[in-house]
Amino acid sequence: MADRQPGDLGAASDAGTGASVHPPLDHRLRRMVGRDPDEPHRTATPLELLFDLTFVVAFSQAGTQAAHLLEIGHFTPAFIGFTIAVFAICLAWINYSWLASAYDNDDVFFRVATMVQMLGVLVLALGLPPMFRSIDEGEHLDNGVVVAGYVVMRVATVALWLRIARHDPAHRRSALAYATVVGVIQVGWVTTIFINPSLPVMLGLFAVLGTLELLGPYLIERRIGGTPWHAHHIAERYGLLVIITLGEVVLGTILTISAVIEKQHEWSVDAVLVAFGGTALAFGMWWVYFTMPSAKVLHRFRERGFVWGYGHLVIFGSIAATGAGLHVAAFEIDGTAHIGEVAAMLTVAVPVGLFLIALFTIYSLLLREFDRFHILLFVLSMVALCISVLAVVAGASMAVGIVLAACAPLVVIVGYETIGHRHQAEALHRALDR
Repeated sequence: MADRQPGDLGAASDAGTGASVHPPLDHRLRRMVGRDPDEPHRTATPLELLFDLTFVVAFSQAGTQAAHLLEIGHFTPAFIGFTIAVFAICLAWINYSWLASAYDNDDVFFRVATMVQMLGVLVLALGLPPMFRSIDEGEHLDNGVVVAGYVVMRVATVALWLRIARHDPAHRRSALAYATVVGVIQVGWVTTIFINPSLPVMLGLFAVLGTLELLGPYLIERRIGGTPWHAHHIAERYGLLVIITLGEVVLGTILTISAVIEKQHEWSVDAVLVAFGGTALAFGMWWVYFTMPSAKVLHRFRERGFVWGYGHLVIFGSIAATGAGLHVAAFEIDGTAHIGEVAAMLTVAVPVGLFLIALFTIYSLLLREFDRFHILLFVLSMVALCISVLAVVAGASMAVGIVLAACAPLVVIVGYETIGHRHQAEALHRALDR
């Protein structure tokens, strides 16, 4: 994700990348050389969309496991397990997506390698229930199946980087560095299975290995050489994963509506409020996210891709956590939760707050300035979330609380569409003219 350097791009020709004006119709083996980061009309491919579907399963597993721990009041294990799960899920997606943005030639080798990575994601998802259970028990971290999923994925990833090193002399050093770093760190993860440390020690190892996972690409791109990822393409890819993750919010809404109807044996005012509030919350989070002018700024300032790209870990996690919170709300409404209404409401409000914090922070860092009006919108959105919790404290139903929580992104939307868009246009003008 480094600045584009002279001569760091491979040829984007018919014989090379398949990124030309008239790409070949077959999928025979082709050279994996860097695609043109200025390629017009670059969009997500059907293969990338298929790959993303596996993350529906992974996010659903993580959200379901976290919701079960939250509804029994095991907040710390739920937070630890969900953080590890989201990090593992998102890192798998990030590793593939940035590589594909720079080198996807859509030949049979790349397609099969993508299928292998999809299998790895599904294995990872299967490993999440035992991982959450082990964290709740507090003795050790049962991450064997999760690591096995990563082994499957990274066999394919290393193979792709080695193939790039062979085919693309302009990026050979970077490709070899990626293959080496990915392989060495994976050996570290595999080692944790055999030494089977206590949970506190494992969490320390997770922090160390996780930091290396994030630092590796940064150092390679900045010190060895940048890869030719496409700013508009990668912004679209992140937006698509945001939409997929918002599916968890929609699922949580359906579960909560079902709980209301099952309890009251018919449609009621609460059921209607939950349906409206949950849908409005998902729609509002979508609307607010897509006000961020990611592609334009990343195309001009490629070095900002790291903060933007890794900052999305919090965005993806908070959206998925919102879905888990709505799941907890369903448990509370049908009377099976072991926590009170206020605690259940907090499991919805806190993730929405984290989403807005992450979004405003990434927006400000992307444009390298803090707009007073946007700060005002942020404060007002936090006030709306506080009101949603205080309303439940005062005796309002969960349904009312969810509707009030949906007002948090609504505040931002109204402010942006009336005044904020002009502030953004001025900020973009200043940023792009620097």
